[in-house]
Amino acid sequence: MPAAGVKNRAAALFAVLVLAVTAACTGGGGSSSSPSSSSARTGGDRDVLAVKIDNVAPARPHTGLEEADVVYVEQVEAGLSRILAVYSLGLPPVIGPVRSARETDLELLRQFDRPTLAFSGAQSKLLPAIERAPIDAVPPSKAPRAYFRDPDRPAPHNLYLRPERIPFTASGVDAVAELGLRFGAPPPGGEPEDSRTVRYPSASVTFTWSAGGERWLVSLDGAPARTAGGDRIGAGTVVVQDVDVRKSDFRDRSGNNSPFTETVGAGDAVVLRDGRAYEARWSRSSAGADTVFSTPEGRRVDLAEGPLWILYAPRG
Repeated sequence: MPAAGVKNRAAALFAVLVLAVTAACTGGGGSSSSPSSSSARTGGDRDVLAVKIDNVAPARPHTGLEEADVVYVEQVEAGLSRILAVYSLGLPPVIGPVRSARETDLELLRQFDRPTLAFSGAQSKLLPAIERAPIDAVPPSKAPRAYFRDPDRPAPHNLYLRPERIPFTASGVDAVAELGLRFGAPPPGGEPEDSRTVRYPSASVTFTWSAGGERWLVSLDGAPARTAGGDRIGAGTVVVQDVDVRKSDFRDRSGNNSPFTETVGAGDAVVLRDGRAYEARWSRSSAGADTVFSTPEGRRVDLAEGPLWILYAPRG
């Protein structure tokens, strides 16, 4: 993202949204029902808002994804991918399409301080784990006025969120800083890189360097990723994090196993910034710890200005 865009978003740093809370129930999307107990807080600042977003062709173009500070891409059933978008410095008026949560999200989000998670629902056996997790879960049953369906899109790819209507108050904390990361100069070395593709069994994400735009242009499954207004979606820094992906104890309605991405541990990574690729290592000692990215020599890797995309790439 150009520096001017970052400055504009930073201007919203201390904006406070006054939110309406409702306890009425409504039907949501996703695999099953949503939690019914009140884990969503109505007072106090939450550091970040995380939204689970659909990422198959009928769900595109995405709405509000370009405003996310951090975008995670993870593998889900049938080898497809799904997005977890994290917002902190500013909220778009609409985000979506919203889909169901996965077990991987609960461990991933432990890196943030009591985040709010917006999602359409979850597999019934996963609901107790969501209730126990240190997150403020806000599915449609807890904030029915915040969600709506677009009649021009096919279900289940048509559920959208109006974030100003959920029990979330922006605290002004930068999501990148909350992860223990910072913007700064690149490390020495690196190799020129024009394009990098991350492949999942049934999906792919490609990043192409735009020197003029000073960002990595995103393509999803071979097609340019665009905003609802038709503009290209880009990233300032891309991290490709090699991880173990194993079977979990959960399945979707079709009987497909929901894979679990292990985000605690250590492994190789590649950091893309400023048109170059940097070999790196990642390490995370526990679910409550931040993920550290460093060069092979042990030097911390800082980020370029703009949205951060982190892709969990299956080892192998």
